[in-house]
Amino acid sequence: MPLTDPLDTAFAALSDPTRRAILARLALGETSVTELSRPFAISGPAISKHLKVLEKAGLISRGREAQWRPARLNAGGLRRVADWLEIYRSYWDQSFDRLDVLLNQMQKEDPHGRSE
Repeated sequence: MPLTDPLDTAFAALSDPTRRAILARLALGETSVTELSRPFAISGPAISKHLKVLEKAGLISRGREAQWRPARLNAGGLRRVADWLEIYRSYWDQSFDRLDVLLNQMQKEDPHGRSE
């Protein structure tokens, strides 16, 4: 079944460690397919396939400057993912706050960490 939701497509693209590494490299600035393929033990065509998946997911864009086709991060696609994750931030914050309360309570009961 093809993915049609942009968020589903983005998370499917992010599920691959090579594509996440490509995004990490592109966070440093735009670059070529040749540069992107250097740290990986895979072919240029394989990197190109990864780039197509990332581009289809809206996570990167590719330009054309003469013979050079630089790849760059697409802020809009990454923003969709970040916005979705932000929904869960309050849950994480509340969970950590509850853990802090519990740990402080345990320290007050036995400040030296001794068990009885």
